[in-house]
Amino acid sequence: MNDMTSKTIIKCKENGPYLIEVEGKVIMALCRCGASKNKPYCDGTHAKIGFKAESREIEI
Repeated sequence: MNDMTSKTIIKCKENGPYLIEVEGKVIMALCRCGASKNKPYCDGTHAKIGFKAESREIEI
């Protein structure tokens, strides 16, 4: 979606990745722990290494 009126939200999942949502649909998960072997995308490594971080939501 290249429409500048679409609603985009970045959700920082508790102990997990950044989820990028456009119009309520998750379009990608980005690494937040720094240990993914598929950076910048999340590959689930955060669960294996015990990554801890609070959740947060940012609307842009």
